[in-house]
Amino acid sequence: MTDQRLVRISLLTALAPAVWGSTYLVTTEFLPPDRPLLASTVRALPAGLILLLMTRVLPRGIWWVRATVLGVLNIGAFFYFLFLAAYHLPGGVAAIVMTVQPMIVLLLGPLLLGTRIRALHIGACVLAAAGVSLLVLKPQAELDGIGVLAGLLGAVCMASGIVLTKRWGRPEGVSLLAFTGWQLTVGGLALLPVTLLGEPLPSSLTWENVGGFAYLSIIGALIAYVVWFNGLARLPALAASFLSFCSPLCATVLGYLFMGQTLGPLQLLGAAGVVGAVVLAQRGAGAPPGTPPPAASPAEGGRHGDDEEHEYEHGRHDAVSGLRVHPSSLTAPPTGPAPRPVSPSGPGEP
Repeated sequence: MTDQRLVRISLLTALAPAVWGSTYLVTTEFLPPDRPLLASTVRALPAGLILLLMTRVLPRGIWWVRATVLGVLNIGAFFYFLFLAAYHLPGGVAAIVMTVQPMIVLLLGPLLLGTRIRALHIGACVLAAAGVSLLVLKPQAELDGIGVLAGLLGAVCMASGIVLTKRWGRPEGVSLLAFTGWQLTVGGLALLPVTLLGEPLPSSLTWENVGGFAYLSIIGALIAYVVWFNGLARLPALAASFLSFCSPLCATVLGYLFMGQTLGPLQLLGAAGVVGAVVLAQRGAGAPPGTPPPAASPAEGGRHGDDEEHEYEHGRHDAVSGLRVHPSSLTAPPTGPAPRPVSPSGPGEP
């Protein structure tokens, strides 16, 4: 993938965590108070069902298991642990705990994706953790064992979901909308019983509440997760994981613009550190120069990483015959059949 295309895809993918960073503002200003699980369920389940109705495609075979695993990791369990950590920890501490997520991706990469850990990767992780600390951490922050454990489990869920999504790809012939719908539906269904048992439903809803829920479901889930999974299919796993730091960065900016929060020199320095870490991750998370792209096996199914670029560079499969065709053959002038060789024994012999 060229640097220009990498930047373009990274910027587009960063819109998803940027939208997720607006969740705090929407939750505090538009949703019923103290309903985090309800917000998570309404955010995931309706969006997933809408995508299923639009695509009318269900998983087949092993993809029932894989869609369930990905839906629980990327949506259901991640949302639950994230809100549990937010309830037991100040927001800044919860954000700091979640910064271990790229490090987990870094450790899982060699095991499941065949990637290699580099010093640049470790440096980017340290810089991101320091940047988020300066950006959101408050002096009066306190630790809580349950909150720290929940934050770590949330980071493990997100990191595992990213790596497994990269490893398994997407089933052949299944659209991105259907693939996203599977995961949102599974995640929403996993959250539904926890919500019904763990939170009382609000006695009434205002139009502001309805608008807030609609924003979280349509913008924050349906559109944002389609953008996220699209970018995850094209970016290296570690590079994509670092884009999640756009979420606290966006939340801080929105708090400054709409909620009267202040930005001091340390927070500005932290924001610069986060941006720097994301840029380092995008530049250093790809395969080393000269490393051939791994081929996706039929058992894994789906398209991996930069398949579009690999098809252009190394040829593509003809849609009818299934044979690999190199791009140069598509522009070569048509030729007739090869001339029949003349036998050296003369025309009289067969």
